[in-house]
Amino acid sequence: MEDYRALADAVAADIAAGRLRAGDRLPTQRRFARDRGIAVSTASRAYAELGRRGLVAGEVGRGTFVRAAPPAPGPALAEHPQAPTVDLELNFPVLDGQAELLAPALSGLLRPDALRAGLTAGVATGTAAAREAAAAVLACDGWAPPPDRVLFTGNGRQAIAAAVGALVPVGGRLGVEALTYPVARTIAARLGVDLVPLPVDADGLRPDALREAGRLDALFVQPTLHNPLGTTMSAGRREQVAGVLVDRDLPVVEDRINAFLRDGPPPLAWYAPEQTVVVDSLSKRVAPGCTLGFLVPPAARHERVRAAIRAGGWTAQSLPLEAATRWMADGIVARIQRDKRADALRRQELVAHRLAGFDVRRDPCAYHCWWELPEQWRAETFVAAAARRGIAVTPAAAFAAGAGHAPNAVRLALATPPFDALAAALDVLAALGRGAGGHDGTE
Repeated sequence: MEDYRALADAVAADIAAGRLRAGDRLPTQRRFARDRGIAVSTASRAYAELGRRGLVAGEVGRGTFVRAAPPAPGPALAEHPQAPTVDLELNFPVLDGQAELLAPALSGLLRPDALRAGLTAGVATGTAAAREAAAAVLACDGWAPPPDRVLFTGNGRQAIAAAVGALVPVGGRLGVEALTYPVARTIAARLGVDLVPLPVDADGLRPDALREAGRLDALFVQPTLHNPLGTTMSAGRREQVAGVLVDRDLPVVEDRINAFLRDGPPPLAWYAPEQTVVVDSLSKRVAPGCTLGFLVPPAARHERVRAAIRAGGWTAQSLPLEAATRWMADGIVARIQRDKRADALRRQELVAHRLAGFDVRRDPCAYHCWWELPEQWRAETFVAAAARRGIAVTPAAAFAAGAGHAPNAVRLALATPPFDALAAALDVLAALGRGAGGHDGTE
């Protein structure tokens, strides 16, 4: 066995035996090498091997820290021994009674003529009825997309991929907010696109940073209920960003997948209609199992985006498109949206009460919030401590578009757990936040 692997085994044994605990800082690689009489390069390989095994995590400028072991099977919350794991990582908002609302509109699909139409191959332009229904659902705040501009994909991720693929060549540069939707990073990697992180402030993307960003082929931005920060750009900021987009003749992909939860301001497409490709979906509006993606490109880029959908194999299929058209045309989607707005508000009120006194950035309309952790905690250690209690949360590093130190924060996704389970989980997290850091807050 190579020396560096033996060294990694020795450190792993210390972790397994509890001699090194979650949150402990390892010595610098230089000191590790000096203490053992080995080359620094060997120490570096040993640390890399520990990282590959998931036993340690490095933080730029801070050092290398022991990660917590995966949580053992057992109770999710100490006060509820039979409770399942509480997922505050992913947002899957599905309300009680949705199935009963959705089912009647599908009964018409059982007719042979309707089913026959649903068995045909899908096209990116969908049907005239689908375009009309989608345009009505997407309309907001003085902006209404022309029905003939609406295109369809199988889901929102495919809509983002098609828009980026249409606007940015292989090897091109896509500007994104410094913290961004993680799937955008995955899409960029698969398409051979380089991400350019751009600074943000409390009002969202900074227009000066966009103006000075150097060469960009397009921008991806979330102006409303940003994921993960929860911020919503003001009308003035949108106007400033739009001005830069027009001056630079820079196309933008505007992600509005969470925007149905909040009124105003108008989308970027209202301020810069010739630059903006709007993407949206039904995954949050309705349910993750009822997906349909929407794109609304400007006329000059319509055919290019349509071609990207075809080339990527991302066309929405006819049967789910027909089902979604019925839900949109019958007002069912609009009703579910209204109910989800009320549900999100109720969950945010719970956050305000249970996490009072902490530095939590939250929009009362959002299904997520951003928690700047107390000084004694690091995000990696807090996530591990929460996992040991059966609660899954997401560290800031998961949203970082570039290399470097991520904020000491976590995102809490609020939509998935039942209300009582969410309340209990927030109480556990609050107790962690008030506890001592360093290990996992248990002592």
